Amino acid sequence: MIKTVVVAAAGQGTRMLHLTKNKSKHLIKVNNKPFLAYVLDNLLKAGYKDIVLVVGHAGDLMKQFLKEYGYKTKIVNQFDILGPKEKIYGTACPLMCVKDLLRGKQFLFICGDNLYSVKDLKEMAKDDNYNYVAGLIHDNPEKYGVLVTDDGFLKEIIEKPKKYIGDLINTGMYKFTPEVFDNLSKIKKSPRGEYEITDLITLLAKDRKVKVIRIDDKWLDFGNPGDIIKCSKFLKSGNSHC
Repeated sequence: MIKTVVVAAAGQGTRMLHLTKNKSKHLIKVNNKPFLAYVLDNLLKAGYKDIVLVVGHAGDLMKQFLKEYGYKTKIVNQFDILGPKEKIYGTACPLMCVKDLLRGKQFLFICGDNLYSVKDLKEMAKDDNYNYVAGLIHDNPEKYGVLVTDDGFLKEIIEKPKKYIGDLINTGMYKFTPEVFDNLSKIKKSPRGEYEITDLITLLAKDRKVKVIRIDDKWLDFGNPGDIIKCSKFLKSGNSHC
């Protein structure tokens, strides 16, 4: 079973407005505990012992958080390695920061503003020669990247399709083999000027190297103020994920 996970938490989270003026959105408290604590707790419960946290905005506060709550994780500062986000930015940047650290390893990759169930996290720990992307059936697939599959393999990801092509959406949770690092140099800036992790997935999918795992539990992107209330209610109802 795979024990290593990369948690991307370098961003500020501007959609959280004033709540992230002086700290990362990952440290916003939900029921008196930082959101990131729920993420790390579920990873540990799922058996991931080697956690690499990629930080950036308010990195010192991240270190204080880890010390206060007793988490034993390795910290990598994206901005120290790649420079400020005005220079280089995007969802693929955390991978650029850990390529030397994790070269030769298989690992899980998630964003620190996404919370998954222990069950689904365990399901992603596939120790084989394939990469995996977690998909979820959603009522509004047009708002997300839709996964187009062929016999269990990923063909492509269609971002926010204008017409219906399916209801299995990309939840941003991936299992990677070491070959993901070989493709880092092949991706270019997207139209919005960022290096996208989905472009890496697309390259691997062309070689039939990416399989799709359908997750069944609740998933929520912790991105705007409304998600704080939604997540709070969900956790108070006795659930360990949102």
